[in-house]
Amino acid sequence: MLWFGIAPFFNEKCLILSFDPDPHVLTTMCHIQVPVDLVIDHSVQVDVARSENAVQSNMELEFQRNKERFAFLKWGSTAFQNMLVVPPGSGIVHQVNLEYLGRVVFNTSGMLYPDSVVGTDSHTTMIDGLGVAGWGVGGIEAEAAMLGQPMSMVLPGVVGFKLNGKLKNGVTATDLVLTVTQMLRKHGVVGKFVEFYGEGMGELSLADRATIANMSPEYGATMGFFPVDHVTLQYLKLTGRSDETVAMIEAYLRANKMFIDYSEPQPEKTYSSYLQLDLSEVEPCISGPKRPHDRVPLKEMKADWHSCLDNKVGFKGFAIPKESQEKVAKFSFHGQPAELKHGSVVIAAITSCTNTSNPSVMLGAGLVAKKACDLGLQVKPWIKTSLAPGSGVVTKYLLQSGLQKYLNEQGFNIVGYGCTTCIGNSGDLDESVATAITENDMLAAAVLSGNRNFEGRVHPLTRANYLASPPLVVAYALAGTVDIDFDKEPIGVGKDGKNVYFRDIWPTTEEIAEVVQSSVLPSMFKSTYEAITKGNPMWNKLSVPEDKLYSWDPKSTYIHEPPYFKNMTMDPPGPHGVKDAYCLLNFGDSITTDHISPAGNIQKDSPAAKYLMERGVDRKDFNSYGSRRGNDEVMARGTFANIRIVNKLLNGEVGPKTVHIPTGEKLYVFDAAMRYKEAGQDTIILAGAEYGSGSSRDWAAKGPMLQGVKAVIAKSFERIHRSNLVGMGIIPLCFKAGEDADSLGLTGHERYTIDLPSKVSDIRPGQDVTVVTDTGKSFTCTARFDTEVELAYFDHGGILPYVIRNLIKQ
Repeated sequence: MLWFGIAPFFNEKCLILSFDPDPHVLTTMCHIQVPVDLVIDHSVQVDVARSENAVQSNMELEFQRNKERFAFLKWGSTAFQNMLVVPPGSGIVHQVNLEYLGRVVFNTSGMLYPDSVVGTDSHTTMIDGLGVAGWGVGGIEAEAAMLGQPMSMVLPGVVGFKLNGKLKNGVTATDLVLTVTQMLRKHGVVGKFVEFYGEGMGELSLADRATIANMSPEYGATMGFFPVDHVTLQYLKLTGRSDETVAMIEAYLRANKMFIDYSEPQPEKTYSSYLQLDLSEVEPCISGPKRPHDRVPLKEMKADWHSCLDNKVGFKGFAIPKESQEKVAKFSFHGQPAELKHGSVVIAAITSCTNTSNPSVMLGAGLVAKKACDLGLQVKPWIKTSLAPGSGVVTKYLLQSGLQKYLNEQGFNIVGYGCTTCIGNSGDLDESVATAITENDMLAAAVLSGNRNFEGRVHPLTRANYLASPPLVVAYALAGTVDIDFDKEPIGVGKDGKNVYFRDIWPTTEEIAEVVQSSVLPSMFKSTYEAITKGNPMWNKLSVPEDKLYSWDPKSTYIHEPPYFKNMTMDPPGPHGVKDAYCLLNFGDSITTDHISPAGNIQKDSPAAKYLMERGVDRKDFNSYGSRRGNDEVMARGTFANIRIVNKLLNGEVGPKTVHIPTGEKLYVFDAAMRYKEAGQDTIILAGAEYGSGSSRDWAAKGPMLQGVKAVIAKSFERIHRSNLVGMGIIPLCFKAGEDADSLGLTGHERYTIDLPSKVSDIRPGQDVTVVTDTGKSFTCTARFDTEVELAYFDHGGILPYVIRNLIKQ
């Protein structure tokens, strides 16, 4: 079983896990005296692309925009003794963790214990590919943990995923992870651990394993774990860990029977459930156009695209009328004739921690670019192309291989080191392209090597967004459209006048392996990370106060003192029910945290934009919601501000508005919420399955709380978001199996009463709760307080008030 594969307790930079007396509950104990590694995983806005100076230009803009945020974090590194900051511009946190921070086994003054990590980003799971147990939690839980509060969770089931065989020639790790994601999402692994095993493990590099582990949030698991074996040890040596350290890790894990040696017979393991995949059956694929687990085999992509054009609006449909499907929008791009069709690619981005840490797919992209250049193919200049590595090591091996120059020639210049297009920091499209899309209502596409493609996330003007391997990103950029059958249709015409096909530019597995072997060197990792904490001139010039208490600037639109502790008393308020609440929003399935709390552009006519303009902020300086997470006033206004959100109260209209039930007015969600709040009226949210999937975004719970939401009634919740709701004092309720708002005849125009006992001692985890409407309907839900600890948080009005009251008592 997995628990014995990773030990019955973990010890991390700041967290130790131990078992609660309740055998079904796992609790973390926090040892704050242990140093905390904090990586500022700052996402980079792609303002400048296709330029040799893109990195420097984008970094200068980032420091100009985010000076206050960076200064706040730098102040924290001086105010707290146990806080190490890896400055912005160093890479993506998960790749830095994989290549540098991860220890596998800690050695503290001669005491050895397994490494582990609890991170505030859902893709913390990438480290599981290294054999380090790790998963993401909400920022709310992390804030409490850093203040000494243990974290609790229901002991998860463990799914065994057996891998056999070997990937076929030309199939990438991205193809594999998209296949695994689809299988596990279908199997149902929310809140569970997944452990990979089997003889196929020996055929996967450490980087391939990390790619699979990284996408745990997309398939719904708490983590996807790969036990330590010889492949792990080889990677540790490659990335500059000393021979002595690697020998210590192997000896300790062997002694504790936590090392897997596939040259020896493996005992059968007992899991909660089982899955199996023959690696030879994996085929090239992409996922989209709106969800990571909607995998499309490459050979079926053209047919799938046309189905999406025809289908009604939904996860696999855009409802484009037949007579409009062949429409062409002609325009001038800086004096050059250009055109767009439905499916035209306008963004092609090699980005995201999922893939940029994997040399095989990154160098594979370089080989595609080289073959295309040799044949005379060129990416159209109006396609916004970019390359954002997860660490400086990637740049070193792309240069060593000689492939970076070919990527540059195709427009894939390095734009920065951090999250870019995948988080929504695509930057603006050229004005001529944007105008052609909006004026002609074109269904434009983005292709990115990311992990998330939810509606409205990548860019407001790309309604179709596909996840693909880095080499496929280059291939689709060359083709200029997703409406293509790569097996039958040419990508373009070469310099000799002959058609060039996909097979002409696609590298073999052997070609990729050869360039990886000759270009990825241990010295690259050592030289990159020797200076990682030294920062850069812009970071080092930041001056911060030496005070131990932070001085709030009331004029700041980036950092604002949050209201969570205002008017707080020493006595907890006790559990609250809900009486005659209005429905603020009525959702269907798969509402993500990107729908609830978008991280991308702030729309010019939104409540958040109005707030900023009233304070003298020009539109060009709006930045993104993600960059303004330190200001609750902006983020409350940005809650439910996704331009693609579908609210059933609007009867088919898409966008960030709702109906104010008492008056029937259509208002921005924030404005409606404030009207309810000012009138002293509670609100609830109705939702379908997988509510809160996606990023571990604490603002997706903080925002609704600030808007006055008291409860969410859904078919099911993603793990982190449910925990975040509890952490902010919002009641998470689940419909009974087979029931939902539609089957119960709920329209969202009713008023809802949820009766809870006035004493928390009278509430049990998972107990039934009756919901009654003013129309006479009554139905039973399950209260998703999963542990007694969560009930204690609810009694205090949330986890943060609970922690503060306990600290004051000490």
